[in-house]
Formats: sequence, C-alpha cells, structure tokens
Amino acid sequence: MPAEPRRPEKDRVVFFQRLAMLFVRYIQVFRQLEKVYDQVVHPQKRTVIRAILEGVIGRVLELKNEMVEKEFSEYHYMDDVLHDLKLTPTDLEIPIPRYFISERSKELQERKAMLAEILKMVVVTESPEPLTTKHMSQEEAIKIIQVVERARQGRLRAKLKEESRRMNRMQRTKDPGPAAIELATISIQKVLKGYIQRKKTKIAREEEMIFLGMAMDPKYQVPCAAVISAQASEACTRRKREEHHADYQKSVVAVTNQLREVEGHDMSKAMKDQLRQWFIECRDQTGSFPDYPDDEDGGSALIFAEKSPTQLLEEIAAKEEEESNSKPKGKDEKKEKGKKDKKKENEEVDEQMRLELAEWKLTVDKDRGGKAKGNAKELVEQGLLKQANIVRLQDYLGDYNYLGTTLRQNDIEPMPSLSDVRQVLSLYAILPLGSQVVHEKATLIKAILLAGPAGVGKKMLVHAICQETGANLFDLSPLNTAGKYPGKSGLAMMLHMVFKLDPKRLKKDLPKSLKLIKGEDRVLIVGTTKDPLSADIKSLCKMYSKILLIPRPDYGSRYILWKQLITKQGGDVTGALDFSSLAKVSDGYTPGHMVQVVKSIVTKRRILQQANRPLTAAEFVAPLAKIDPVFQEEEEALKNWYAKTPLGKKRIKAATGKDEEPASVKGKNSKNKKK
Repeated sequence: MPAEPRRPEKDRVVFFQRLAMLFVRYIQVFRQLEKVYDQVVHPQKRTVIRAILEGVIGRVLELKNEMVEKEFSEYHYMDDVLHDLKLTPTDLEIPIPRYFISERSKELQERKAMLAEILKMVVVTESPEPLTTKHMSQEEAIKIIQVVERARQGRLRAKLKEESRRMNRMQRTKDPGPAAIELATISIQKVLKGYIQRKKTKIAREEEMIFLGMAMDPKYQVPCAAVISAQASEACTRRKREEHHADYQKSVVAVTNQLREVEGHDMSKAMKDQLRQWFIECRDQTGSFPDYPDDEDGGSALIFAEKSPTQLLEEIAAKEEEESNSKPKGKDEKKEKGKKDKKKENEEVDEQMRLELAEWKLTVDKDRGGKAKGNAKELVEQGLLKQANIVRLQDYLGDYNYLGTTLRQNDIEPMPSLSDVRQVLSLYAILPLGSQVVHEKATLIKAILLAGPAGVGKKMLVHAICQETGANLFDLSPLNTAGKYPGKSGLAMMLHMVFKLDPKRLKKDLPKSLKLIKGEDRVLIVGTTKDPLSADIKSLCKMYSKILLIPRPDYGSRYILWKQLITKQGGDVTGALDFSSLAKVSDGYTPGHMVQVVKSIVTKRRILQQANRPLTAAEFVAPLAKIDPVFQEEEEALKNWYAKTPLGKKRIKAATGKDEEPASVKGKNSKNKKK
C-alpha cells in the first residue's frame, strides 16, 4: 500500500529542520549534476541533463525562500544538520555552474573586445593636458647642482673612510696563539651543534604535528600524479564535448538546409505574407511600425504566438484568393505541409524581414536604427558602462560560522560570517542571472542592498556577480551619475538605455523603473551602502526586496584572510608568523584594512629578505594601529537598524513568541468585513 502523506507540521523548529535537511541534500544533488553536465559529451544527453540541473537549481531557491519565510532571516545556520549527515561546510558551498561562462565565451569575448575598442577610442580622442614647464632662475639652478654635487662627494668620502678603517683593522690583527685558536674552535662547534639540534627539533615537531593531523604532509600540498591525470582527463573531455556539440550543430544545419530546399520556398512565402500583414496592422493601430522581436525573445515565433492560427489562416487565405483572381489560373499550389518545421524556417525569414522592416522604417518613419554600438560608446564615454574587475566569488574569503545554531538556541542572534554572505549572494544573484530558465521560474528578485562597514567587500561582490554570470556592469552610483543627462529628457534617455537616473531623483524614478523589469529580463540592481542609518528606511525597504547585512569578519575569517592575503602578496608562511595571534589582535578590522596593511609590509624588498629574516606577526601590528577599526558600537547600530526592516521585525516577533499567522488571519477577516 502507498505510504500515507505526512501531516502538516505545526512546530516551526521541527519544520525548519526538515527544510534544512532537504536543502542540504538538494545542494549535494546540485553539485553532482553540475559535474555530470560539465563532463558528458553527448549533445542530446546534455540537453536533458541541463533541464534537470536547472530544475534542481529552482528547487534549491524554493527551499531557500521557504526557510526565509519560516525563520525570518536571510542567513541560516545548519551546523547541526551537517553534523547529523557527517558532512563538512565545504559540502554546503553553492557551486556556480561552469556553463554560465563557457557556453557564452564567444559572446563575452566579443563584448570585451568591443568595450576595449571603445575605451581605446575614448582615450585617444581625449586631448592630453599640455606640459607645463616651471621657470627657474640661474641662481636656483646653480644651488640645486651644488646640493647634488656635495651629496655625491659626501658619499665618496664615506666610502673611502670605510675602506681605510677596514685596512687598519687588518693590519692590527696579530697571529693568535694556540689557546685563542682552541677557544674559537669551541665557539664554532657550539654554534654548529646548536644549529643542527634546532633543525632536528623542528623536523621532529613538524612530523609530530603531521602525525596528530594538525598539519598537512608536504607531499599532499602539491597535486599528486592522480590529480594531475584527472584534471587532464577532464580537460580532454571538455574538448571532446565541444567537438561533439559542433558535429551536432552541423547535423542540425544539414537537416534544416535539406528541409529548406524541399519546402523552404512555400514556407518562406507564407511566413513573409503573414509578417507583412502584421507590420501593416501595427502601423494602422499605433501610427508607427513595430520593433521586430529579437532572436532571444523568439523572433517571428513571438509574433505568431500573439495571433490564433485561425486568424492567420483566414488572412492568408483571403490574400491568396485575391491574388488568384487577379492572375491566370495555373498549376494547383502545393498543400500546406511540414508545419512542424516552421520554426526551423523562422531564422532565415527573420533575417530577411528585419531588413525589410528596417527599410520600411527608414522610408516612412525615418527611424534612427542601429544605435546599439552608439549607445554603448556613449555609456562608456559617460563612465556608466564599465568592465568588471577580474574577481571570482570564491575570492571573497571567509570561514563558516560553527556556533550559529548554538547561539540561536540560547536566544542570541549571531552575526553572519563572510561564508554566509557568499552563499546567499550565490542563491539570490548568481544562479538566477546565470540561467534564463531559473530567472523566469524562480522568485523574482529585482534589487538587493548590501549594507555594511567600509572595506568589507561590497563592491568586490558586485564585480564578482558580473564575472560569474557574464553580466554587463552599469555604475549607477550617485557620484557617478551626478551632472550627467540633466533635465527630464536626459533622465528619460538614461532610464531608457540602462535604467539610469539622477541621484537627486533616486527615490522617485528608480522604483518606477523596477516595475518594468519582468521575469524574462535578466536585470539585477545591487545597491551598496556603508551608512544605511542616514537613509529613509521605508524607501529602502520599498526599493530593495532583499537587504543583506555584511559584518566585519570574525576570528575564523580573519585567520583565513591573513594567511591567503600574505601568501598572495608573495610572503612565505613559516612558524615565525603566528596567524592566531594576528587574527586575535585584528578584531574589528575589515578585509580592506588587511589588504592595505599586507601591501604596506610585504613589499618587494621585504620578500627578498625573508630567507634571513622571516615574517612575524609583530610587523603587521604597527600599521594596524594607525587605522581606525569598526568598533562594536557601530556594528550594534547596524544590527539595530536591520531590526527595523520588515524581515528584522518579523524575526523579533518570532523570537518573542508572537506568531504572524493570527495577524494575517485577522487582516483577512477585517478585509472580508469591509467587503
């Protein structure tokens, strides 16, 4: 007998645990399917796997939204679930599908080349500032020459004196006696034996740490032969995948051409007549010719979908009857056939009809066609369209929060870790933007606000989103748009191109533009602020559907950040560098502060000195002391501000035992009473 369905769970905590368990398991399936899709070479199988993969992504986003609604928080802590399933925090990391970039590589390269060309043109056309020469009198010039010459002579005299002192020391050296030689020999032996013993002790300590599992064996720090072989095999599989996909596309083209040769003329003629009829009808109703749908929107298939087949057949039949009455009768026309292949004929017809429609517009409407590249050039010149920095989401370093569940069980709301921020942005921004299907089916998120202290990496995350999804980056910050496109007409033009706005009218015009964004439009507005307390919270909450609080890094994240930043800058990690103490004393400092300090200490000169003088934690303390950290009061102010947002209010009510459901029922009852 079939199993009985589960009864509705009334306990919010138990229900959330079920959701969290499903969420973790779906992420595991997601990770495996992403690997399968990347390695399968069969084109038709990859199409099926792609559909399943996007379905799993949609299910993950649905579970995420459900968890947010039930826990009233954007961040969730599932360390207890990971413990029950015997998993690590790495297994909870949201994978970013590689096909987001790999299957659009040609398009992205063309766009990058176009932007580079436009930037080059802008730089060339800019008039260089004229070189200005400072007038100098003869007395000033003589004085400068004298200072330089005296400095040169001083360095030369110092060098000669040093050589003289060295020669004098050599002359005063006497022939040592046997006692002095023996004493010197003993001193040398002491130093050598101490050095050898310290080296043996260091090796023994390292072996003990490896044995205890507290350090990694050096032989595992470099890729082994099996890993290198596996990576080469994966690369080979990707090449085969591309070859098979190319063969598949050639076969599709060959079959399409064969159909066009047999039935193409009749199909093309019928479609063109229908499209011309549509052009004329739109012209009669609106007074201007319509825009031809893009290939991404479906081309002429979108036009045909707007009319029923009966209407189209009646129009074409009436037109054919008129033509047959005006012409002598000939051979009977072929019966309509191959309706299933009509979509395949659309591409050729679309190209011809686009050209025909463009000619009609130039003749009748005097339309200003072909402005795409001009608009891009204008946006680049105005500094609104920019190239995203080459940074990945995995470069946003941060450790997992291992005490989140424990703190919440003790009624303490923990601050999210940088790893939590990375996961939430993968779910809310990267996965929907990277896939058209996911963006259309998942909950539509139009705008996200990143709020946090200066230096926590808000703008880095914006660039990472663009890099991971291949999206265009439009800088709409108030400082960047100030003074550009002035007036109402200028603002309308800016909004028409890239939802641009003047900073003074941000509160009024941008929410209107958001209403234009639909599920099929892969557009996301990401706002960043380091001082959300100065803004009108009601307007922000109305504008941004998701508000993410980005904190200063915790101890685990600081430990990882120090290690990775110093290594990336060229520093050697040795036992003399105490990362634990460095992470402890840097409490309150942001990743931006750490980058600044590392660059000031790990210079080219210091890197050359590491062999004789290894890096120590004390070297980084002095530059840190010159920077003001993010104090606890500022972080508490951000937490209090976030508590005033809609989700924050719901979280407080849930923590105090007040349920939202009675209120909603009450609202419905009152609404019914009004009716």
